[in-house]
Amino acid sequence: MVDESLLMQRMSGRKLSGLIAATYTPMKQNGDLNLDVVPGMVEKLLSDGVSGLYVCGSTGEGMSLTTQERKSVAAAYVSATAGRAPVIVQVGHNSLREAQDLASHAQQIGADAISATCPSYFKVSSSESLTHCMRDLASAAPETPFYYYHIPMLTGSNIDMVDFLTRADKAVPTLVGLKYTDTKLFEFQRCLELSNRKFDVVWGCDEMLLGATATGARAAIGSTYNLAASIYRQMTLALASGQLETARQWQSKSIEMICTIGRYPFHPAMKAILTMQGLDVGPCRLPLESLTQSQTDSLRESLKAIGFFEWSGDLPAPSDA
Repeated sequence: MVDESLLMQRMSGRKLSGLIAATYTPMKQNGDLNLDVVPGMVEKLLSDGVSGLYVCGSTGEGMSLTTQERKSVAAAYVSATAGRAPVIVQVGHNSLREAQDLASHAQQIGADAISATCPSYFKVSSSESLTHCMRDLASAAPETPFYYYHIPMLTGSNIDMVDFLTRADKAVPTLVGLKYTDTKLFEFQRCLELSNRKFDVVWGCDEMLLGATATGARAAIGSTYNLAASIYRQMTLALASGQLETARQWQSKSIEMICTIGRYPFHPAMKAILTMQGLDVGPCRLPLESLTQSQTDSLRESLKAIGFFEWSGDLPAPSDA
């Protein structure tokens, strides 16, 4: 039975806000988990002004981990965060049975919300089928708010999210919104405005955060908030105070940073930068390849050339403002 009073308490008035870091999963050089690093990572992110954590998503290599490893990573982040910020655990899996197991575990350890991609080997081709999949998955955590993770570039399921939200509203009692990782601002806006702004739709494309914020985004989940949350905080502060040109300049810094990192395998490069910043999260797990030493050195020099290590800290304004 669903404890409806507890569910309503957890879902009522608790829309996400601010920057939510899609966390990395620390690993040893042999690819084993290195969860001793998690508390230090959490402290870094909270001190950087991050307002929440998204665990075992694409950034956290959730799909490359075993079910037991995913449970261990989720528990480590929930424990280290200790209620100071919401922790959302990504539980999507090609096997809905495994996803249900992960969802149930996330609820047991006290995660603030769960989120899930759809199965992606056999593609989900309709909003009706997606609703059925997410209904079954979310039912395993009946007292935990649920966010569908829309990332068509990886799942291959490019389903209209307005249609999905309309269908799933009644079918999935714990549905509160989306992690929207696509570039269609018009669809994102339609989702935000659906049913008198009922749904919590969270933006997921870091290099377009300015446009999403102008469209109405209140929260964003992203990888680069691990490295340079201050860039985005300065951007949103500038926009809120009417300094549009300054906000654009901060977004330009983000774009320059992401384009520079994008010249290398992205997530391995991100992990290498975290190590440069003093947080050794180790390599990625296959099939993601780690950077060679030559690539790491080149990446460091490329970041120096754009001033990353200077302007990724807490600065009052872009250097060219």
